[in-house]
Amino acid sequence: MQNAILVACLLLAAPAFAADDIATGSGSRNDYSTEARADYVLACMNVNGGTQDALRRCSCSIDVIASILPFDRYEEADTVLRMQKLTGGYLAGEFHVERSNQIVRALREAQAEAEVRCF
Repeated sequence: MQNAILVACLLLAAPAFAADDIATGSGSRNDYSTEARADYVLACMNVNGGTQDALRRCSCSIDVIASILPFDRYEEADTVLRMQKLTGGYLAGEFHVERSNQIVRALREAQAEAEVRCF
């Protein structure tokens, strides 16, 4: 397991440039912090069996998501999802509005594309 984490950290720390990002004018895949990438990959690996194959697929998945969704929008969606998990109360209700749903929808669409490309 320590080897898998070390490999994940090394892969995530490496630059991830994509020619199609430059050609299409989409955001840089490098605007995601290493911590955010590692957090995603570790959670993804946990759900997918923690194997070397899961490491490869989950690393691919965050790269695809990063090529579609700028980090600030990813971070917004992650925040909305975390806040929606709160049970009851005014604050939780504030994150169940149309704007929040649109933010989450964009992340779900990026995740669906990643699923097609990587899994």
